[in-house]
Amino acid sequence: MQTITVIGGGLAGSEAAWQIAQSGLAVRLYEMRPVRPTAAHHTDGFAELVCSNSLRSASLTTAVGLLKQEMRHLGSLIMRAADASRVPAGQALAVDREVFSRTVGQALSGHPLIEIRRQEVDRLPSGVTVVATGPLTSSALSARLQALLGRDYLYFYDAISPIIQADSINQAVVFRASRYDRGGDDYLNCPLNRDEYERLVDDIVAARKVETKEFERAVYFEGCLPIEEMARRGRDTLAFGPLKPVGLSDPRTGSRPYAVVQLRQDDRAGSLWGMVGFQTKMSYPEQRRVFRTIPGLEAAEFVRLGSLHRNTFIDSPRLLKPTLQFRDRADLFFAGQMVGVEGYLESAAAGLLAGLNAARYARQAPLLVAPATTALGSLFTYVTSSERREFQPMNTNYGLFPPLSRRLRGREKKAALAQRALYDLAAWQTAHHLPDAAPGSVPHASLVGTA
Repeated sequence: MQTITVIGGGLAGSEAAWQIAQSGLAVRLYEMRPVRPTAAHHTDGFAELVCSNSLRSASLTTAVGLLKQEMRHLGSLIMRAADASRVPAGQALAVDREVFSRTVGQALSGHPLIEIRRQEVDRLPSGVTVVATGPLTSSALSARLQALLGRDYLYFYDAISPIIQADSINQAVVFRASRYDRGGDDYLNCPLNRDEYERLVDDIVAARKVETKEFERAVYFEGCLPIEEMARRGRDTLAFGPLKPVGLSDPRTGSRPYAVVQLRQDDRAGSLWGMVGFQTKMSYPEQRRVFRTIPGLEAAEFVRLGSLHRNTFIDSPRLLKPTLQFRDRADLFFAGQMVGVEGYLESAAAGLLAGLNAARYARQAPLLVAPATTALGSLFTYVTSSERREFQPMNTNYGLFPPLSRRLRGREKKAALAQRALYDLAAWQTAHHLPDAAPGSVPHASLVGTA
């Protein structure tokens, strides 16, 4: 029986390997950790979440919430692990990162068709292969890929927010609430008056930063800007961004603070809390100094400080087919963040599609392109569209979807887009004999109407 190679044990590689094995084909899954560590990972676990522990909104009024549901229908291992390791986060799906990684690892190691090899891959093997090495591809394999692709890689930076021990947070100062009470009181809020906010902005801008290496150029993805980059754009940028106080009232004063720093629960036990939106390139000593000036965090103990690392992605519109195949080698597939998607779920979705198609290619079956009306299809239509001249990484969003046949606005429009997507996904699964792993949640045709 033919064995398919998957390189990389992150979210995309784990999902790809699972989809291939579930189709009945053998998989050889390579992960170089712990033999060769990376600058961002802290463990050797599969699908380690190196940034936030949030998989973002769970609501179908958002495209990423819809993507989650589509992946459940398609039997996603990543969604199965996320649902099993969920922690409170309002309308978001956040997970205990250790439980999440362990769940993924146990599923992979326990599958009879998956062979795990802990070693670095320094060249592309022959045969059907999925490359899902992520943003920190090793230099040896990166050089091989550069030679194969025939054009330069593109680089941008991804930033990580600090995590704080719960018992070091001053509970007499912070208060529990979600903006506009959406999701209850899942967030901790550190209130700042105007003077405190102004001093924080000044400290962030003036703090010593880790220097960018000469061979790397600082091109930031707008969805994950370092806190200091936002602060440099204007004194009020943070107050209208991650520190916006709208929909919040400090119970001690009964009024809205000038700004708030929000903390989100990072583990199931509630012993760890992440600083929302505080990804940074500040040096470690400066982070401790500056962030301890925030009300409620004066004695903060950091279990992880923020950092910034290089992410690598390829020029997918010119290199990949909509099936995530390399245009010049039909048995080579790419997946994950390196195809130009941004976000945990988007990376895993790329692994899901690449895994399905790698298995179908090995069986000489027609390859899959999801309907453009779905979150899965709209995202990879965007990523692989050869008409795009300037390519930058993209999150899934309803702006990528084809328009509805009737004019709607706001939540009604988003609900109609989600209904249409799930109905079209179900029809697509039936047409391609893809089993539905989450039956009973697809809208009836009468509900979709003329959407």
